[in-house]
Amino acid sequence: PVSPSFLLGHLPYFWKKDEVCGRMLQDVFLDWAKKYGPVVRVNVFHKTSVIITSPESVKLTLFPSTHHSPVPSCFSRQAFVSHRLFGQGLVSECDYERWHKQRRVMDLAFSRSSLVSLMETFNEKAEQLVEILEAKADGQTPVSMQDMLTCATMDILAKAAFGMETGMLLGAQKPLSRKVKLILEGITASRNTLAKFMPGKWKKLREIRESVRFLRQVGKDWVQRRREALKRGEDVPADILTQILKAEEGAQDDEILLDNFVTFFIAGHETSANHLAFTVMELSRQPEILARLQAEVDEVIGSKRHLDCDDLGRLQYLSQVLKESLRLYPPAWGTFRLLEEETLIDGVRVPGNTPLLFSTYVMGRMDTYFEDPLTFNPDRFSPKAPK
Repeated sequence: PVSPSFLLGHLPYFWKKDEVCGRMLQDVFLDWAKKYGPVVRVNVFHKTSVIITSPESVKLTLFPSTHHSPVPSCFSRQAFVSHRLFGQGLVSECDYERWHKQRRVMDLAFSRSSLVSLMETFNEKAEQLVEILEAKADGQTPVSMQDMLTCATMDILAKAAFGMETGMLLGAQKPLSRKVKLILEGITASRNTLAKFMPGKWKKLREIRESVRFLRQVGKDWVQRRREALKRGEDVPADILTQILKAEEGAQDDEILLDNFVTFFIAGHETSANHLAFTVMELSRQPEILARLQAEVDEVIGSKRHLDCDDLGRLQYLSQVLKESLRLYPPAWGTFRLLEEETLIDGVRVPGNTPLLFSTYVMGRMDTYFEDPLTFNPDRFSPKAPK
């Protein structure tokens, strides 16, 4: 697209994005992809990035013969809060070898056997959520499903990953809940690089910095307790924290360990909560889809309150509903890579050292790839659907 400013590049477009129906930045990118094709150049100040929306090019770039480096995103920025946030954790580490080493450790905690062992936790927290919602279902009490699902996912992740009982669903740990919310607000606000120079923002910045310090201290204390329990030979949960501590053998930097604690605690619960909240929103709008999903649950689950892993595999239509929700409302809208050498992408020669942006939000809403893309239709993901 034509750059409206020699100095600012396309930045004015981003500032104006909210003027029409509260649109997001990704909606601007979607317009550009439809108008200019699968390779779109974006300039901000003197820096050039490229948006890629061709599935074939995305696949070739994300799975190349040589590894392209991740681009540090807002998740790894620390200057905004002047305090280490995600640091060199799993979502922000830019060195492939260090990232791969961390990923190998995490993979152990996400094996089928590990996930099966967590079904008790999933069932316990789901039961708590259902009981709370049943108590409020009087036709008069308003309920924020976003808030309820955020509490549920935080409780589940804290216990499954770190053996922590946060009790968010039961109204406990309100200071922790508030500080996590402040950190999420800080991550969103970090896109405004001038905020730290605005006096009106300083109080909020101090609160965010304090929240980051608080969460990292919680993680430090919990890690220390688990490490001491392992040294004493106590029986400890086979969760992510245990896997990390057993794999480190004294070699892992404690700060990186805390980076991953914060990464899982913040990014892990928020994406799941947002995904479920958008799914509930669409089901409330689609009575026919809701009825079909309810019929499948009644047939497969019946009156069972506690599910096992095999039950989940038999809920085919539920899987389609969740996939369609991910297509239309991806909790993580995309990712970045740094192109290491000059590459021909969809007929356009892109220089090396250029950041590439891949947006699942944009691609999921393009009629080039999905018929009637703004319609919520889980049958797109039916086993019988054309590929």
